[in-house]
Amino acid sequence: MVAKRVLMALPFALMSLPAPVYGGDLSVVGTGDGIDLLRALGAAYTADHPETNVIVPPSIGSGGGVAAVGSNKEVLARIARPLSDSEKEAGLVATPVFRLPSAFFVHRSAGVSSVTTAQLADIYNGKITNWRDVGGQDMRIKVVRREDQDSTLLVLRQSMPGWKDLTITEKSKMAVTTQEGIDTVKEVPGAIGFGPFTKALEMELGVLKIDGHYPTDRGYPSAVTLSFVHKDSTITSDAKRFIGYVKAAKAKTVLTSMGGVPVAE
Repeated sequence: MVAKRVLMALPFALMSLPAPVYGGDLSVVGTGDGIDLLRALGAAYTADHPETNVIVPPSIGSGGGVAAVGSNKEVLARIARPLSDSEKEAGLVATPVFRLPSAFFVHRSAGVSSVTTAQLADIYNGKITNWRDVGGQDMRIKVVRREDQDSTLLVLRQSMPGWKDLTITEKSKMAVTTQEGIDTVKEVPGAIGFGPFTKALEMELGVLKIDGHYPTDRGYPSAVTLSFVHKDSTITSDAKRFIGYVKAAKAKTVLTSMGGVPVAE
C-alpha cells in the first residue's frame, strides 16, 4: 500500500520540479582557435532557438577561458588544450567538440602546394631557405611563427614528425595571434605560417598538403581538439542545451563544411 501511494505521488512530484529556463545571451569565451566555426555554430543554434543569443567574443586564450569559468564569471568556455589535473580537481569539465587540423599556409607566390614532413621541419629550422628547393619559385622563404605556448605550436610539438625538439630559425617573424599570423602570410610574398585550419584560409592563401595529405584527410599528422569547459555547479540550461546541439547531426554538417572534423563519440 505504501509503495502504491509513492507511485501515485511520483508524477505530481515530477510536475513540481522547476522547468529549464532558456533565453538571453550565452557567452562562450576562450581560445581564438576555431572561432569562425564556433560563431557559425552559435548562429545556427540561435536560428533554431531564437530565445537564446550565442555570443563568441574575441580570444582571451584557453587559459583565460578556464579562469573565467573557474572564477564563476562565465558558465561556458572554449579551449584548445587538455585540462590540467588541478583544473579537473577544481571541478572543471571538458567536452570535446571538434578537431581542428593544424594547417600550414603559404603566400601564393611561393608556388608550392605540398611538402614532406622532413622538408617542413627543415623550412622551420632554417636549413631550407628558398622555395625552389622544394619545387617552388626562386624566392626566399619567410617563416612566421607563434609564441612557445600557442596551442597549435604545442600540438605540432606533440604530433608532427620532427617537431618535438625543433629549434625554429631566429630569422622568423613572431605573430602573437592566429589572425596576425594569417594576415602576415597574406601580406608578405614568400611567407609561410601555421594555425588552425578553416576552409576560409584557401580563399587567399595556399594550404599545404603534408606527405600528400590534405588537412582534413584521415592520415594528416596533426590537429588540435577544441573543447567546451563548464562546472556542474554553475552550468545553465542554455549551456547544457548548446553543448548537446553541437554534437547533433546538423551541427556536424556546419563543422565539416568549414573544415572542422567532428569528434567521434
